[in-house]
Amino acid sequence: MSEWRRARDAGLLQGEPAGETVGRPSVEQAEIARLRRELARTQSRLARTETALVIMGEARELLEEISRSEPDDPDVCGLGRR
Repeated sequence: MSEWRRARDAGLLQGEPAGETVGRPSVEQAEIARLRRELARTQSRLARTETALVIMGEARELLEEISRSEPDDPDVCGLGRR
């Protein structure tokens, strides 16, 4: 192990650049990659759904506040039935 470290540190070892795949991925590696992509898509959809729910809740609160502030007597604004 120490010999390998000395060779590595001296730059004598040749290999693929970091992050580059070596050969074809195994079945397990391909499945893991597929599941990671699916997880990322699912997390993205969840984040959008949570944001939409927050916006809908805020809109509901705003509409409730507006309806509470409306006058009970429609004639106050001159829009009552005649």
